[in-house]
Amino acid sequence: MVDYILGVADPLQWHSENLERNPGHYSGWMARLDTGAITRLADNIGVGVYFNPFVEWRDKRIKYGVVRMKDLAMDVLTWDRFYLSGRLQKPVHVLVDNWDIRKVNTINLKMATSASLLLLPAEFTEYDLYAQICSLSYMGDLRMLFAEDKNKVKKIVEGSFQSFQLMYKPQIQEYIAEGLLKASSYGQQMAFQQDCGASSTIELFSYLPWTIQRRMQGRFVSNCIVSFPETPTRTVVSSKEVAATCVRKALRRRVMVSSARQAVSGLLASGGAVAARYLGKKISKAWKSRTI
Repeated sequence: MVDYILGVADPLQWHSENLERNPGHYSGWMARLDTGAITRLADNIGVGVYFNPFVEWRDKRIKYGVVRMKDLAMDVLTWDRFYLSGRLQKPVHVLVDNWDIRKVNTINLKMATSASLLLLPAEFTEYDLYAQICSLSYMGDLRMLFAEDKNKVKKIVEGSFQSFQLMYKPQIQEYIAEGLLKASSYGQQMAFQQDCGASSTIELFSYLPWTIQRRMQGRFVSNCIVSFPETPTRTVVSSKEVAATCVRKALRRRVMVSSARQAVSGLLASGGAVAARYLGKKISKAWKSRTI
C-alpha cells in the first residue's frame, strides 16, 4: 500500500469537497459527520494529519493523509511533533511542490544529520549514518513493539541506499568542509571519523531544532547543560555522551506521544472493521519478521 501525504491550505474546505467527490474514502461514521469533526479529530487527538487507508486509486491501493501545509512546515522546521518531519528525513517522491517544501526540508535534513552524529560513535560507515537517521523517527514508537517489521530500518536503508546518498550528500560535504567529519573509502560506500570533542559536540548540538534545545534546557539544566549569559542562544553541553543521552530522551518522548496520538486518531477515523483489518496486516507483518 503506497502512502501519500497531501499538504493543503485549508483542510476543512478540502475535506468538504473531497467528501462530495469521494465519500467512499471515509469510514461510514466519519462520512456522516460534518467536516469540522474530521479536522478536530486530526488536530485535537492526532498530530494534525487525517488518514484514509485502503483507498483504491488507478489500480493501486493507497493510504493518503491530509495535513495543513503550515503545520507540515512547522513540524519540518521545529520537530514540534516529529511525525511528518521524520518521514521527510527518508527518501520520498515529491510530486507537487507549490510551497518549496524541498528547500524547507534541507533544514530538516541538517538537523537529522546532526542528531545522528551525536548518537553515533567516533567511527562509523555511511550505512550506519543512514540507519541512524532512519531510526530517529522510530525511537519510542509504540508500533515497533508489536505492529512493525523489526527489520524495517534495515529494509528502508538497503532498499533506498543510493537515494539516501543523493539526499544527504550536501550535508556530508558541508560537515567534511567544517572539519566535523573525515571521510575515506569503504568498499561501495564511505567510512567516517568524527571529532567527538567539546567544540564539535556544541556545534552539532546548536544545529538541533530550538524546540528540542529548549526542552533539554528545562529538563536537564541541573546535570548536563549550562547556558552562558553572554551567549543566550548557544547551549553548551558537557560531553558528547551527555548530548547523546539528551537527544535520545527528547526524541523518544516526542515520538512516543505523537505515535500514540496518531494511532488513536487513526482507529477512530477508520472505524472498527477497517482499523482491525489495518492493524491485523501490520501485526502479521511484524510477527513474520520476528519468526523468520
